[in-house]
Amino acid sequence: MLGKSINEIEVGDKAYFAKTISETDVYQFAAVTGDFNPAHVNEAYAEGTFFKHRIAHGQLTVSLISNILGTQLPGPGTIFVSSSVKFMAPVYIEDTIEAVVEVAEINAEKNRLKFKAWCTNQNGVRVLESEGMVMPPKKR
Repeated sequence: MLGKSINEIEVGDKAYFAKTISETDVYQFAAVTGDFNPAHVNEAYAEGTFFKHRIAHGQLTVSLISNILGTQLPGPGTIFVSSSVKFMAPVYIEDTIEAVVEVAEINAEKNRLKFKAWCTNQNGVRVLESEGMVMPPKKR
């Protein structure tokens, strides 16, 4: 089943996804990407950084936005065209992160939509902001 087509989406539409980031998530992300930066996987090392504890990979947090785009808004069949991200605060293991995607602009002629997105932790702290463009699926 395909997600929403451009004609089924309106500016201001939003979708949400929340996840508690586990130690397993961080190690699996490191394994998939090959990014074993000690800031993510070595607590003794991380204690000596200004973060004081291990942090999740920034792109792991960004992937929560990708989850929304690929499963909810627009949903299955969506093609990711571009994005920019600003990291604002660290995400620690056991933080619960809520990602939000909001439709900012629609270009039906080109089948493109611009989105803005952000993630906040369980304390309401915004940990990242993003904007980008996707191509929603076309109905067959």
